[in-house]
Amino acid sequence: MKRMIRKAFFSTVPVMTGYLVLGFGFGILLKANGLKTILAPIMSLFIYAGSMQFVAVGLITEGASLITVALTTFLVNARHLFYGISMLDKFKSIGKRKLYLIFALTDETYSLLCNDFPDMTEKEKKSYYLFVSLFDHIYWVAGSLLGAIFGALVKFDSRGIDFVLTALFITIFLEQWLGTKKHIPAVIGVAASVLCLVIFGSESFLIPSMLLILLLLCLCKEEKQNG
Repeated sequence: MKRMIRKAFFSTVPVMTGYLVLGFGFGILLKANGLKTILAPIMSLFIYAGSMQFVAVGLITEGASLITVALTTFLVNARHLFYGISMLDKFKSIGKRKLYLIFALTDETYSLLCNDFPDMTEKEKKSYYLFVSLFDHIYWVAGSLLGAIFGALVKFDSRGIDFVLTALFITIFLEQWLGTKKHIPAVIGVAASVLCLVIFGSESFLIPSMLLILLLLCLCKEEKQNG
């Protein structure tokens, strides 16, 4: 257990640096829009949706309808449907902790859990999945709370803070690229996303790109099995 806690912590250090900064930015943005400080840790604890929380601040301050919130949430987080499908086998026999692992499956956590981990036993994998998810969640809540407190004490121009999210995605992508010899999934992801961005535009490309990526990855997997 201690070995898995230690391994999970060191594996999540890159995410920690990103989540503390990104969460800090979210907390500042929340305060800059006149919302209560306590909302930052509450949203991060129970919503835990990264980019959607940034969007939610705007929706709350603009008084958006429940339908608008629901549709926006679905569009922003639709990619998690595909994450979940690819994690079915890993979470299949994991017991009661499965519900939390599903809830805590963010982009960065997914990137840390999607490997095979041949050096771990099945029991160790279950503990590792849990602690990686838990550490990442703690980082996000802590960053949000610190940012909200800072935003309540210091007033300044918060424009551009939300770019931290994009920077974190780029960092995670580069780490995955350098850490594996097989780059076909990454190339498929980038190419499909760019193609759908050109065809559907920045407002509507996410779901089509996810569907195209899923289709191409399934075709590659089938071709590999047949070969």
